[in-house]
Formats: sequence, C-alpha cells, structure tokens
Amino acid sequence: MANQEFLLTGTGGQGLILAAIMLAEAGISAGQNVAQSQSYGPEARGGASRAEVIIGDAEIYYPKVEKPDFVLTLSQEAYKKYGLHLTEEAILIVDNSQVSDVKPRSKNYYSLPITKTARTQFGSEQSANVVALGVVASLSGNIPWENVRQAVQQRAPRGTAERNIKALELGWQMGMEAGKVMNSGINEVGLD
Repeated sequence: MANQEFLLTGTGGQGLILAAIMLAEAGISAGQNVAQSQSYGPEARGGASRAEVIIGDAEIYYPKVEKPDFVLTLSQEAYKKYGLHLTEEAILIVDNSQVSDVKPRSKNYYSLPITKTARTQFGSEQSANVVALGVVASLSGNIPWENVRQAVQQRAPRGTAERNIKALELGWQMGMEAGKVMNSGINEVGLD
C-alpha cells in the first residue's frame, strides 16, 4: 500500500488528537509504517487543532503531512484554515452539522452528519471523534476494521469502551455507505 496522508482538523476539545493517535496505532498493529503529529492553539479547548497521520508500506522520510489524501474538518474555522486550498484529488470529509459553508468541489467531497450521529445515538457529542475515525478509516480502504477496533478498545477512557466501539461501528458504516455512493460515479456525497 502506498503511503496515505491524513489531516484531521477541528476545534480543541473535539478529541481529534486522540482519534489520530488511535488511527496511528491501528496502522502500527496492521504492520504499517506510521508517523503521527499534532498541533493546537494555546487554548486547550476552543482553539484550532490539527492532527496528522501518515500510514503505509513505504518509508516515511518526513513526519508531517505535505499533500493530504484525506482531510477531515469538524469545524467551520478548521475548514477555512485547511480545507479551502486542497487539490481535487484530496478527499474532503466535512461534518455537515458543524461546517455549512463549503467551496464547491468537482469530486472527492463527503458531507456527513458526524456530530449529529454522536448526539443522536449517545445524547452528547463526546464520541464524535470516534465516529469520525470510523468514517476516515473505512474510506481509506487500507486499514483493517479489527486493527481500528482494537486501537479504540485500548484507548477508550475507562467505562466508555462499549460506547466508543458502537461509535466506531456507526462511523465505519457511514464511511462504507458514502464510499459506495462515490464509487457509483457520483462526485459529491451528502448524508443527513
């Protein structure tokens, strides 16, 4: 598998750094080369956050994402900062309950109810990061379900493993459904 570069962006406190760590650990347990890094604003919550993961068979010579294959944005601010200047080849995934103003793209665009799904299923947005992880991992097509599930199981805070595995399942299914629609020749996918 060629290296895939993932950029997970949002607001501090959304758990995207933890999601990136779990994605990286899934790649490691699948026997891949992995690099993971993150950055966030001076505020622990509310400032911009960015987490990067590179996974693949090839050597990784630079640990930062330079040309992302997948960009996830869970906030409008993150989209404005990281999602506006992507190539058409990059796959853009936005949380449609948080990101409403998106520049039109001719392909590789997914608008999905990530936070809404967490809120509806669990009564809070707390597992939205794991729903997002499921979406990204399933769309990548190269990270086995079992490795991602194991990473979530190991990293879930005490007492939340069952809920987080369910969140992962929901995100994985959402990504699989969106991928099927995209593979049918439709260039933009929006799910409610």
